[in-house]
Amino acid sequence: MKYIVPLFLTPLLSLLVATSAQAAIQTEVIEYRHGDQVLEGYLAYDDDLETPQPGVMVVHAWKGLGEYEKRRTRELAELGYVAFAADIYGKGIRPETNAAASELASYYRSNRGLLRDRAQAGLEVLRDHPLSLPDQLAAIGYCFGGGTVLELARSGAEVLGVVSFHGNLDTPNPAEAQNIQGQVLALHGADDPFVPPEDVDAFITEMQEADVDWQLVLYGEAVHSFTDPNAGNDPSQGSAYNAEADQRSWAAMRQFFQDLFF
Repeated sequence: MKYIVPLFLTPLLSLLVATSAQAAIQTEVIEYRHGDQVLEGYLAYDDDLETPQPGVMVVHAWKGLGEYEKRRTRELAELGYVAFAADIYGKGIRPETNAAASELASYYRSNRGLLRDRAQAGLEVLRDHPLSLPDQLAAIGYCFGGGTVLELARSGAEVLGVVSFHGNLDTPNPAEAQNIQGQVLALHGADDPFVPPEDVDAFITEMQEADVDWQLVLYGEAVHSFTDPNAGNDPSQGSAYNAEADQRSWAAMRQFFQDLFF
């Protein structure tokens, strides 16, 4: 079957093609500091941006800032946001084994003040960038990063909202949820064995008692790391990719940001 484009549409189509060809996602490695520790983040934005836009910080999973988080950062830029993947561990500190990652993540989870400060350092990089709107910031995180952005919110950070993807929900000081200034969205695998039901129940109570504007979405048949194709496809291992939960959670995040920023 042949389709004939009316002549009066040809200039418009040519313009659209040219515009699409010119648009590109720009990325940049940004070195910054927290105290004496050198950190290395990853920035992405659409080079067609002519005015500042809302900014979204991305916090990595337990193996540190890698290709997965960078891809998510570029995808946020494709949605029109200025996105910055923060580095909690430090430049060049990228554990290669699960055992090393567990040890490092546990260190920061046991030092929540340091964890919050590292996240805040990344947020300040995004806030200070000329293309981001300093009063329209949000943060998302995956696994370890999901718990990190929740802690960032509990610290009273000036963010409009945070999104946790299959992150840990527990906190040693649930009363600090009263410090949360923005909205909270937790996207959670209903069958995640690494976040027990009692942690989920405690999170609900924490949010309710602090009168936070919060949402918790449970995805059936989803376990830990359900958004990450690198997690494999065997749910019996506790971590596995779930394409439907991945797509649905990303859509939930997009709607959350639409409500948040616009």
